[in-house]
Amino acid sequence: MTPPSLFAMLARIFPDRFVPVLLATTLLASLMPVRGGAVPVAQGISTAAIILLFFLNGVRLPRDEVLHGIRNWKLQGAALAFCFAAMALLGLGAQIAVASLLPATLALGFLFLGILPSTVQSATAASSLAGGNVAASVIAAALLNLSGVILSPLLFAAIAGSEGEIHAEAVLRIALILLLPFLAGQVAQKWLRPWVLAHRGLAAVMDRTAIAIAVYVAFSAAVVGGIWSLLDAREVAIVLAVVALLLALAFGGAWALGGVLKLARADRITLLFAGAQKSIAVGAPLAATLFPPATAGMVLVPILVYHMAQLILSAWIAPALKHGEEV
Repeated sequence: MTPPSLFAMLARIFPDRFVPVLLATTLLASLMPVRGGAVPVAQGISTAAIILLFFLNGVRLPRDEVLHGIRNWKLQGAALAFCFAAMALLGLGAQIAVASLLPATLALGFLFLGILPSTVQSATAASSLAGGNVAASVIAAALLNLSGVILSPLLFAAIAGSEGEIHAEAVLRIALILLLPFLAGQVAQKWLRPWVLAHRGLAAVMDRTAIAIAVYVAFSAAVVGGIWSLLDAREVAIVLAVVALLLALAFGGAWALGGVLKLARADRITLLFAGAQKSIAVGAPLAATLFPPATAGMVLVPILVYHMAQLILSAWIAPALKHGEEV
């Protein structure tokens, strides 16, 4: 038997190609962080990339499908409640549990993780692979991300208290950098959506490049601020352990909720991935908007780990569900 190629082995370990991109980005930021006079330039590029990302999201998400999907109130309501209520409470619980064990900004990152919306592409892809309701998955992703642009910062401010205080300047930045480009994309949808859909590959590259730039700039500032001198092996192990626990509770809880609500199996699969996954595509830009650069890098650590782990876990769970196995 021919031994598996290196690429085949990596594909099994990292079923989503964006996982190694994020790993490479954090490694690059650790070895070659942005410093000195290059910082304002890098932040400007990151802001422009974030604006483009949310503009493209606005172009892509179809308004008519969103309105149609709202009719499935049981599934969509459950997805909203689990993503923004149950996961926010899990994030808060994790923050409280590690408050005395980790630096405050890193512990805050677990709450930040909990209030983020679900992913779009990966949740839909996992639902499709698992035999879920793909149309409902698209709608759930759209509704969660539309809601998340407004709900996530408000929830964070409400739960985090003084630690998550959002000043008028941050509100203005959220409106200008996240919300306004998204609304502009919705307006331009009539003219640009056919082109974006015809060039999905290019649009996906632009999306992931924007996210990677935001992560690189934020993590660079954290590295310059001494993140690796602030964290020891014990604290890294705590982060990994808490993320693993959150993954188990998130995926197990979302699947259990679908059973309690007696959802059809296809809808239950959709709820699983829409409810349990968290979006670095919203997390990185939002952190860059809410926090100073050095703080943003530390806050992003839990969602970076969670995002990479959820993609790997989803790729393993989905085929099992396709064949009728339980989570």
